Amino acid sequence: MESFGIITIFLIGATVVAISYVLDHIWAATIPSRTLYYILRAPGVIVHECSHMAGCVITGARIRHVVFFSREGGSVTYTRPLIPYLGDVIISTAPLFVIPLVLSGVTLVFSTYLGCTFPVFPPTITSIDALLVLGEEIVASFHTNLVIQFNSWFLLYIYLTISLVLSIAPSRQDMKNAAVGICLLSLAVIMAILSGIPVAAEIVTEFLHLLEIGFTLGLVYGLIALFISSPLVLMYALTRTRQ
Repeated sequence: MESFGIITIFLIGATVVAISYVLDHIWAATIPSRTLYYILRAPGVIVHECSHMAGCVITGARIRHVVFFSREGGSVTYTRPLIPYLGDVIISTAPLFVIPLVLSGVTLVFSTYLGCTFPVFPPTITSIDALLVLGEEIVASFHTNLVIQFNSWFLLYIYLTISLVLSIAPSRQDMKNAAVGICLLSLAVIMAILSGIPVAAEIVTEFLHLLEIGFTLGLVYGLIALFISSPLVLMYALTRTRQ
């Protein structure tokens, strides 16, 4: 895989995290009631913490304590994973990959059983044109489900999408826990690419391809949440400019 492709993959991942962080900040700042904000965040927080718990199970870390709701947010306390460093990466970044998968399942349920209409989301985005087409399809899906053929279930889908996207991004503590592992993993990928060993290069290529699919999935739902949140984004921007 070319260096440009690798950079693109990580830019997509960074964009997903940025969308989650920014939208969470905007919703928290614009919703007048903290209770409403907590209600909005509830499904996402639960899935976020369950993602960490799943990461603990996979890596052999023992779960000590789980908090879903508190003033400081949710948290999972666990022992050191059996897989050093890499285990920390898996546990800390689990929501970044699990939540888009959950959203895919939610989308499948709403389209199959509840009559909502969605476009076929691409596994990867290879160009700006593809991104623009995706944006058009997202807007079209809202028009179809809310205007052409109103489906009240789509309102629940909007709520779940917003809630889950706001919880995709790893927390600062998550990133701190995974920092060393991410550095070591990145170094291993670079060494495998530079080694010229076909098997190593093939493993890295497959790993990066899976990473690309995961990040793209997160970007798709991040863009949906961004479209839903656009009125609040404008309101927030206007408020900030007047201050």
